[in-house]
Formats: sequence, C-alpha cells, structure tokens
Amino acid sequence: MLNNLISAEMPKLPIADWVDTAVDWMSLNLEGLFEGIAVAIENVVDAFTWVFMLPHPILFIVILAAIAYLAGKWKLSLFTVLGFLLIWNLGYWDATMSTLALVLTSGVISIVVGIPIGIWCAKSKGASGVITPLLDFMQTMPAFVYLLPAVTFFSLGVVPGVIASIIFAIPPTIRMTNLGIKHVSGELVEAADAFGSTGTQKLFKVQLPLAMPNIMAGINQTIMLSLSMVVIASMIGAQGIGVEVYRAVTQLQIGKGFEAGLAVVVLAIVLDRLSQNIFKPAQKRRNA
Repeated sequence: MLNNLISAEMPKLPIADWVDTAVDWMSLNLEGLFEGIAVAIENVVDAFTWVFMLPHPILFIVILAAIAYLAGKWKLSLFTVLGFLLIWNLGYWDATMSTLALVLTSGVISIVVGIPIGIWCAKSKGASGVITPLLDFMQTMPAFVYLLPAVTFFSLGVVPGVIASIIFAIPPTIRMTNLGIKHVSGELVEAADAFGSTGTQKLFKVQLPLAMPNIMAGINQTIMLSLSMVVIASMIGAQGIGVEVYRAVTQLQIGKGFEAGLAVVVLAIVLDRLSQNIFKPAQKRRNA
C-alpha cells in the first residue's frame, strides 16, 4: 500500500526519453561529424593492419621479439617468440593482427586525448570537479551500454568497436596523468619558478618527466582495457580474435574458444609487459 502511494505521488523521471531525444538530435544534426570521425578511425585501423600484415609472420615475430628485448626483458622476448609462434600455428594470425590494430588504434586515441585532459585536470580545480564524476560514470557504466549509441552513430563494424573501447579505456590515462602531476614535489615546482621557468617549461621539463611512471601506469591500464573490449566489440561487427571467441561461445565449441582465448592471453601479456617496461631506466630493465 505504501509503495503504491509513493509511486502515485512521485512520477518516474523520463530519463530514457531524454536520452533517446538527445541521440536522435545528434544523429540528425551531427551526421557529418560522425562520418568524418568514422573515416579517420577506419584509415588508422587500416594503416595499422596493413603494417602488421605486410611482413611475413616470422619476420614480424623477430621484430616484436627485438622490441621486447630492447625494452629490457630477454624473458619477455623469448615469451613473445613462443607465444606468437603458437598463434601462427593455431591459425589465428590474421585475426590477432586485426585485434592488435584495433587495440592500438583505441589506445593511441585514448592516450592522445587523455593526457591533455589529465594535464588540464591537474591545472584546474574546476575542470577536475567536472571531469572526475564523468570518469566515474564512464568506468562504472556496463561496457555493453556503450555499444548502443556507438552503433546508432557509426553503424556496424570496427568504428563503433573502437569508439566503445575509447570510452571504456580512457579514464585511467586521465586519472593517472592528473595524479602524477599533482604528486610532483612542490619544492621542485617552486625551484623551477625561482629559475624563471615559464608554465610550459615547468610542465615539460619538470612535471611530466617526474609524473611519467604514473602516466605509464595509466597508459598500461588503458591498453589492457582496450583489449578487454575485443570480444564485446565483435558483437557489433569488429573483426579480430574476438570474433573467434564469440563464435566459439555461441556454438559451444570449448576447444576453439580455449585456443582463441590463448591468443588473447599472449597478446595481453606482451602488451602489458612492454608498456610497463618501455620507460624504465635501461639498467633497471636489464636486472628485472
């Protein structure tokens, strides 16, 4: 009785109607903008895919192993060789390269957009007060929800998958950039001011270099979150290893699903370790 009375006195907020109205308005009035974004993203994904597919798999594995070794991890280099040879042997090479192109596209865009926003949050309390709740919203909203407007604005294919990945993956880069700059010693900032450094000099020569470990931690998490969207993005037409995982799940092919999952695991470990070690001092990396 009490619940019925409360329901009668308190009408439901038409949030769904508001969202639908906003989406419809953007679809009609921002169509040109969305088409431009779609073309740019498709070109970036196609460029990455072309680069990764151009060399023979053996040559690509050698190049990747060399990068892993230069990052300071001979064990990672060995794992890279064995892991990608396994992917090639299982027949998931093309799908893995497509996935790598999708992950790097969403990761690069997230980094290019996220670091400046993180700097802005560190410099402006007003910006931080507005953007931080938005980041909370982006990180807690179920990832599947992002697929709906992405498909509405960009149709099916790789583009909505990249857009959904960016929305889901960009918060760590923004947060960790903001945190890293704020945690730079105030004495060092004051010393830079005392020597007459401009705001730009202070940012690029003092704050960003000292904040780099935190920023790289955010970038690492962004790349991992982008990769975690692979299977979800496959539901809306994004190509890659996620398609194989999704097909195995829907057809109850446990063995095929395990094989495709192994490819995702290998890719995740290599990307994770590379992004963790790339900015470590050389000697420290060698001893790791």
